[in-house]
Amino acid sequence: MNIEPQAARPAAPHRSDLAGILPASPWRLALAAAGLLLSTAAPAIDFGPFSLTGFAKAEVTSVSSYCPPERCQVDQFSSKQFLWADELVQGVHYGAGTTHVTLFQPYLSAKFDLPRGFKVSGLLSQRWRDGKEDFKGFLYDASIALDHEDYGSLRVGAMQTRAWSMADYPFGTNIGLADAWGSSGAGYGLLTRALRYTTRPLDVLEGDLVVEGTYDIGKEGWHKNKPQFFELWVHFGKGDLGLDFMFQDSRNGTPSAFGHGPFTSLFYDKRFDADLGSSGQSIAMVQATYQVDSKLELSGGMRGNRWSGAYAKLLQSRFVNPDGYDIWNNPFNVDWTKDLGGGVYRGYPATSLDIVLGARYKFGKWTASTGMVYLGPAATANPSERGQTNSAAINTLGLNYNYGQGFQMYGSLGMVNYARKGLSPMTMPSNSAFTNIDSRIKSRGNWFTAGAVYTF
Repeated sequence: MNIEPQAARPAAPHRSDLAGILPASPWRLALAAAGLLLSTAAPAIDFGPFSLTGFAKAEVTSVSSYCPPERCQVDQFSSKQFLWADELVQGVHYGAGTTHVTLFQPYLSAKFDLPRGFKVSGLLSQRWRDGKEDFKGFLYDASIALDHEDYGSLRVGAMQTRAWSMADYPFGTNIGLADAWGSSGAGYGLLTRALRYTTRPLDVLEGDLVVEGTYDIGKEGWHKNKPQFFELWVHFGKGDLGLDFMFQDSRNGTPSAFGHGPFTSLFYDKRFDADLGSSGQSIAMVQATYQVDSKLELSGGMRGNRWSGAYAKLLQSRFVNPDGYDIWNNPFNVDWTKDLGGGVYRGYPATSLDIVLGARYKFGKWTASTGMVYLGPAATANPSERGQTNSAAINTLGLNYNYGQGFQMYGSLGMVNYARKGLSPMTMPSNSAFTNIDSRIKSRGNWFTAGAVYTF
């Protein structure tokens, strides 16, 4: 999500790959596709201990019912956690529309051998979306690690969480649900000041077991509401079966339902530390893949989400703010019908369950895939409707062609069915996330995506 304020009220969560993208520009898409084609002969760059790898992607999507927040929402800058973000502009036309996205992410790594079997390595990575930093002010990776084949690995710095990165790729990508599965829920995706220990592969039950723990302290300067993040990852692989268990527990990160977002702090401005109440959220997730034979792979997963809820509080009125707008904190699951006094509204705890299933089949250079994710309703005592009674079923059918030399082309059909028209399920970061079908406008919709990706 956008951490820094952009307008009169807190900004909406950061866009997903397919959510809220501006209308496509044909010449930009043509240039992006041409760049990908021309790059197919370019190998990964290795020079001494350094290696440069990465990917580039261009994608265009046709949506059945498209009404972006900047045109259809009265207060286009507020996230769905605010009551005033619910209202839609009356009389605005919505219908078939086109969106696009380009992504580019290089990885620069280095590795050096040390005495007694130790190795030190470093990793630097950033992602650009439509030519801009994906999360302004945040790197995807900026870390160093000390490794030993007997003692495991110790890494420190900025890095990606396992819960987001593994749900996004390869698990979600392989079945066309990278965003809908990886970027939903109560987790976080990027860490800024983390310490991670990973064991060496252990021989357990005639398979390989890897256990990893990660701890992050978020942004500095917070004394009352200190950010704390912990993630446990357990991987077990035996033959054609792969199992991954991820657990995250956090305190005083930005309250959200955006599993791709950075873990930082309760609010963008630490001046309000003493005025804010603490908040927490967590996930427990399992993913499994099974290679039936050389052609068919099955996958499935389940995730439990928990939010403590976050009270809404007016931190500074527009009448005293030199910039002339109200400053609110980042609330979550708030009952806006009852002011507790002084512009304070109660936030309620909530829990929900999400499920994903998928399959893919390889034949020659082609791969066919299908996926389904169910984002379930939430259990909460909030007397106001904030999306807890809604659910979403997202289905995809995809076809991928591996041209070779790192270049692939793909197309996919998708559809979404909401349980009802209204605010989207609580586990979604916005009302049109992942599909561009706004749940306040349509209870169902579909789309077609065509794209190309190059890895080096």
